[in-house]
Amino acid sequence: MAINLTALIAPSAPNIPLAPEQYDRQYQDQLNNIHRLYFNQLDNVLKQTVLASTVYAVADLPSAVDSRKGARTFVSDALTPTFGSTVAAGGAVTVPVYSDGTNWKVG
Repeated sequence: MAINLTALIAPSAPNIPLAPEQYDRQYQDQLNNIHRLYFNQLDNVLKQTVLASTVYAVADLPSAVDSRKGARTFVSDALTPTFGSTVAAGGAVTVPVYSDGTNWKVG
């Protein structure tokens, strides 16, 4: 999926309980669960992003609808790209594209 910064839900830092004076297994389990949940949130956000260097063929682009409005990526086979126009395959031009929520547009 392409980057869609407007749709990403930023994880919030967890509230870490104060440690007891003595080792407490229940505390350690609770702390591990808090960290696990937080890192799962981070993983989910990272899985929704694609590095800017990812370049697709137009036919291989993910759905503009599923990627949501504002998602950005690159294509390598645009045909006569014009800024703001729906990207078309068949050329040899590498250009950035963005999702308008329905189609991938040049830009």
